[in-house]
Amino acid sequence: MLDMTALRNALSDCLDRTDFSSLGVKYEGKVRDNYSAPDGHRFIVATDRISAFDRVLGTVPFKGQVLNRLAAWWFARTADVVPNHVIGLPDPNVLECIDCVPILVEMVVRAYATGTTSTSLWTHYQRGARVFCGHVLPDNLTKHQKLPSPILTPTTKAPKGQHDVSGSREDILATGLVRERDFDEAAEYAMKLFAAGQTMCASRDLILVDTKYEFGRTPDGKLIVIDEIHTPDSSRFWQQSSYASRVAAGLDPEPLDKDFVRRWFLERGYHGDGDPPLMTDDVRIGAAERYIAAYERITGEAFVPNTESPLERISKVRRL
Repeated sequence: MLDMTALRNALSDCLDRTDFSSLGVKYEGKVRDNYSAPDGHRFIVATDRISAFDRVLGTVPFKGQVLNRLAAWWFARTADVVPNHVIGLPDPNVLECIDCVPILVEMVVRAYATGTTSTSLWTHYQRGARVFCGHVLPDNLTKHQKLPSPILTPTTKAPKGQHDVSGSREDILATGLVRERDFDEAAEYAMKLFAAGQTMCASRDLILVDTKYEFGRTPDGKLIVIDEIHTPDSSRFWQQSSYASRVAAGLDPEPLDKDFVRRWFLERGYHGDGDPPLMTDDVRIGAAERYIAAYERITGEAFVPNTESPLERISKVRRL
């Protein structure tokens, strides 16, 4: 784990915005800036922005490097499970990928009755709902309880600044945004990736609680997984060894993801509407520590960041 001095020094040099026209045409997401090049490649720049409640809430030191390197690690280790878009890693913050036509649905897989936001399974269950995204839930579930089996709860891909909407397979298909073939193939891939992720996380004393996947089709029509997989942004992780004892004692499981940040905002009454409170430096550092801890726990490697100025460094990236 990095020492506190290194994290504090990085607070003022977070990668918040990019403008690399030499890499291609830019599309800005909540966290990643995407550049589509004329040769069919896409450069995905993982910034240090952090989002929750479908909003960008600030920046976290070294977050982009953690996300990008961890996503690359997972893509390499699941390539035999589901094909992915990675061509190379030309910079700690950058993935060079196949430019795909995205499928306009996020495949969310959940294995536990949990969550803190208005869209979470647990929030709906507490309100009396017993059907969630087309799945009939058993009575007498308790918070953080493992579901009988993982379930797929897909959401629409909302434009930046708007909220995603979850629904059943039928609900998503009814929007007309996703073809039946695309949905079903992506759903099958999502469940395969989740099973592989659960197995690998368990070997690191972690529970992969829930996650989301995005998919796209290559120019030759092949469906592949894109964006990121099994990072602290896209996934919820709990410490496996303490899970049972903490839940039995009425405590929340120990998280290793960005739920730390969500909870900080919720404690201050922020649920995603209006201007968010300004994250303190201590919260930004606390989030960085959790992101780095997740990287090191999952990969088994020490996280050694590149401390060069990110904008200057990324400007030197060239196509592989």
